[in-house]
Amino acid sequence: MLTVEDLLWVVWYAALAATIVAGFGLLLLHLLRSRSVATQLLVVGAATVLATLSGIVVISLMMMLSEHDRTVALSVVTAAGLVAMAVSFLLGRRLVAANRALVDAVRRDPFVPPDVRLPAELAELSRELGAAYERLAAGHEREQALEASRRELVAWVSHDLRTPLAGLRAMAEALEDGVVADPGTVHDYHGRIRTEVDRLTEMVDDLFELSRIHAGALRLSRRKVGLDDLVAEAVSGTEPLARAKRITLHGDVRAGLPVQVDTAELGRALRNLVVNAIRHTPDDGTIEIIGEIRDGEALVTVADACGGIPEQDLPRVFEVAFRGEAARTPGGGAGLGLAIARGIVEAHAGDIGVSNAGPGCRFVVRLPLNA
Repeated sequence: MLTVEDLLWVVWYAALAATIVAGFGLLLLHLLRSRSVATQLLVVGAATVLATLSGIVVISLMMMLSEHDRTVALSVVTAAGLVAMAVSFLLGRRLVAANRALVDAVRRDPFVPPDVRLPAELAELSRELGAAYERLAAGHEREQALEASRRELVAWVSHDLRTPLAGLRAMAEALEDGVVADPGTVHDYHGRIRTEVDRLTEMVDDLFELSRIHAGALRLSRRKVGLDDLVAEAVSGTEPLARAKRITLHGDVRAGLPVQVDTAELGRALRNLVVNAIRHTPDDGTIEIIGEIRDGEALVTVADACGGIPEQDLPRVFEVAFRGEAARTPGGGAGLGLAIARGIVEAHAGDIGVSNAGPGCRFVVRLPLNA
């Protein structure tokens, strides 16, 4: 009869034999780590069978099995082991086939998930690859759009720079050659030169601001300020331009609506919106600037009388250098004002949109109050 002590010795020697076999199996797996999964699964199956056989051999050596029982046990274990190894090999081949199907799908452009049934892990990997490809495709589209926008910006800025520079050169040559000697005309030329220099300075400032926005280098210094003060500054800063076109600016903001913003940057964004409205509103028109708090957001609306924007152009209004059909209006700038306004608003975790409403367009800036 098998005693407890004998059983413990059997467990000890069987575990020792199985550990030795497992060690060799792990070493072999390490050497074959770059080989196919099917090969590694075959090694695992073989190691399992050998560990079982080693246990039977240990029991035989301890004289606990008769020759007949040992032969039967070894035959049964060997047969089961061969079946297990065959199943492991077939499972490995299935994993290899699924992996090859996934690799073929990855190599295709665009990526399309394979139409074969994949193991759960590979199916999850396939879904993640599909999502990653969609993100890469979207990023590539954005990069292409940005590159096209940059090329358009360079072309338009070159045109807008060439015009004032040509005028400056002509006036400078006229003054230098003495072609213009009349004091009144000379004074007029000096005034026009200063005006053109101011235009160039404004254009360079816009380009610098836009480059900071695109580079993510726009640093905000937030402080609490009244929304009515921001709108009042935007109106007063653009009043001379509106007066020149006999345009009425009407601001309506209830006092005491505080927002946490960078006053200089957001003020610039609002001025850009108002200046854009003035440039596209006919003479003797009216522009309304309304500020309010709604649904936990600060809203600033600039409504002009420009006659509206074609529906197909609305999604492009805030793109760099986009000026629509009236792209060559004198004094229209480099078409950067709305792009800068969007960048500043988004830096404040807000958003800006445009729609056709009434006699013109309605630009709406939304800013979170808890930002």
